[in-house]
Amino acid sequence: MKILILKFLQIVLLLIFYGRHTIAEKKTQDAKKTYIVHMDKFNMPESFSDHLSWYDSSLKSVSDSAEMLYTYNHVVHGFSTRLTNQEAETLSKQPGILYVMPEVRYELHTTRTPQFLGLDKATTLLPASKQQSQVVIGVIDTGVWPELQSLDDTGLGPVPRGWKGECEIGTNFNSSSCNRKLVGARFLVKGYEAALGPIDEKTESRSPRDDDGHGTHTLTTAGGSAVQGASLFGLASGTARGMAPQARVAAYKVCWLGGCFASDITAGIDKAIDDGVNVLSMSIGGTSTDYYRDIIAIGAFTATSHGIFVSTSAGNGGPSPGTLSNVAPWITTVGAGTIDRDFPAYIKLGNGMTHTGASLYTGKPLSASPVPLVYAGNVTNSTVGYLCIPDSLIPSLVAGKIVICDRGGSPRVEKGLVVMRAGGVGMILTNNEEYGEELVADPHLLPAAALGQKSSDAVKNYTFSSPNPTATISFVGTHLQVQPSPVVAAFSSRGPNFLTPQILKPDLIAPGVNIIAGWTGKVGPTGLTVDTRHVNFNIISGTSMSCPHVSGLAAIIKGAHPKWSPAAIRSALMTTAYRTYKTGQTIEDIAIGQPATPFDFGAGHVDPVAALDPGLVYDAKVDDYLNFFCALNYTQFQIRLAARRDFTCDSRKHYRVEDFNYPSFAVPLETASGIGGGSNKATSVRYRRILTNVGSGGTYKASVSSLPPSVKIMIEPQTLSFTQLYEKKSYTVTFTTTSMPSGTNSFAYLEWSDGNHKVASPIAFSWT
Repeated sequence: MKILILKFLQIVLLLIFYGRHTIAEKKTQDAKKTYIVHMDKFNMPESFSDHLSWYDSSLKSVSDSAEMLYTYNHVVHGFSTRLTNQEAETLSKQPGILYVMPEVRYELHTTRTPQFLGLDKATTLLPASKQQSQVVIGVIDTGVWPELQSLDDTGLGPVPRGWKGECEIGTNFNSSSCNRKLVGARFLVKGYEAALGPIDEKTESRSPRDDDGHGTHTLTTAGGSAVQGASLFGLASGTARGMAPQARVAAYKVCWLGGCFASDITAGIDKAIDDGVNVLSMSIGGTSTDYYRDIIAIGAFTATSHGIFVSTSAGNGGPSPGTLSNVAPWITTVGAGTIDRDFPAYIKLGNGMTHTGASLYTGKPLSASPVPLVYAGNVTNSTVGYLCIPDSLIPSLVAGKIVICDRGGSPRVEKGLVVMRAGGVGMILTNNEEYGEELVADPHLLPAAALGQKSSDAVKNYTFSSPNPTATISFVGTHLQVQPSPVVAAFSSRGPNFLTPQILKPDLIAPGVNIIAGWTGKVGPTGLTVDTRHVNFNIISGTSMSCPHVSGLAAIIKGAHPKWSPAAIRSALMTTAYRTYKTGQTIEDIAIGQPATPFDFGAGHVDPVAALDPGLVYDAKVDDYLNFFCALNYTQFQIRLAARRDFTCDSRKHYRVEDFNYPSFAVPLETASGIGGGSNKATSVRYRRILTNVGSGGTYKASVSSLPPSVKIMIEPQTLSFTQLYEKKSYTVTFTTTSMPSGTNSFAYLEWSDGNHKVASPIAFSWT
């Protein structure tokens, strides 16, 4: 009897399980998600007179209730909508539908720099302000705070004649919010609201107004007007200005408190192209995926084909290798370096030792008397309490003490709030091996300072070994002429480029650590809801900050050379970048305290004055990018998705990624099994490049430096002579493995010089 009862119960439980599973599965199938629908523009049925009616009919054939969120004209031919999985699958099988792409959420990649870059001493070399003022920089981000003095239009002439942008009206934003400086502001919210519901206008502005700060910071970094007496609580005081202070700026708000949705990003890029921007700055990224599946890559391709220079952040996934975002070769991918300014804080331990850290704290100082010191991992009820995550500290063990918190796992400023709420009076933020000696300063709510790894280890060792550890924290202010500088930031994402190993990324680095620029009036400098301080300028760090530096510098070059293509501008920035200090030593990687490599800094650190006169450039047109797709063995279908063109690769041609005209070289080589074993066997690969004269002409000679002993390089020809403007000359480089390499990666540099110009290209070798 018991056996029968048990079997009956088992059957009942199985029926309940499968019933619940079936219901859950049905709910999943019925749940609607946002999709971007790519339509085949070239094959619209003759029964339709326009594309919009075709889109509508296609959508209604699978769903009576679905509506189009956006229709797109440039980035893709098609629309975005909300569908169930089944509806999306049915739609994808219809004639004329290229691809139904699921919505992807992207994330933001979160002054002294004009002087550091030499712009203050180069007024005679820079283009006239009238030329620069014809350039419009579009910023795809979190919007703009229009009342800032950084957006003052005094001295600017009329808005450029070809500009078609608008100042969209919304919450706390009207048409008068724009001027001759901020020439356009739009907000794209339909994808966000479709996914997460209507905007709560009590907490977020349904308008171009920036409630986050990130967008205002990036926009004013790129093209903010000069503002005297700028500072953050007296720190970094001086004149704050964007890289291109005479350029016009336009804001496209696609990122909201819940993230940046692909359908809104697509609409933002589409509008920016329609409006007529010349430069597009996007400090946004996600994971690297095939170009025809990446909406940022697709949008950037379309923008580039319209002559728009596109700059993006490399990502903040460093120092781990292969962590890059935005690696398409038509995008300029920017990593982050430091400048020669920091904000020291001194931590004096009870044993008399003093360690130097960094902080932007300017509030009430700690007592000058020693304060008890504890490690968060010893005063917590959590296994990860050492990270000072919310509600992890035990107040009775923290009250009145300085708490040591390890970096990582949560925002740095939030850790200080956790300590403060637990009753702590100060915080020491400690680096591990991943962050090395990198010091990122923050405007903490309590006395706090960040330490590099060596000092962090010393402070912890003292705390663990002393029966009554104590410390004091004091704050110094602003320190200039810091050396060495720049160094590659530890957080800056690194190569190699796993998606296309023959394309070296990042392209270059620019200032991205402790950067001061405009800020929103909605939140305090920490971005925390409890931070009631209001500032006009803030100091933050990230490749999000380095990207708009390059965007602004590209605007300067565009003003000086309006006929240059986006590829020519990128080439000028890359081939004139520097990779060594004045001492001749290579720029340092702060994460390891060793010389950085092209996988860290690409071509090097941007040098805008040199970029105005590069001598020669590596140019590329749309056809070159289409050939690049062929070299990747893309099908006609995949090229349509990536490039919106009905293009077929020529079966008679031999397409090679190695021949794509890029200003740098990434050379994957196979380790020949015979090398080192008595055989003369070697592996070799040939790359082809074309140089275009954009200067006065002359004879350029090739040279190679830092060549590893395991590789032989042959350049043919070794001299190139130019007599005409925009004259083109080609050359080939053959790389041959001659012996077993000492490691998996090696690096060299190829340079063409006429005595006045140096056209330099990094070479990154990797062995498999």
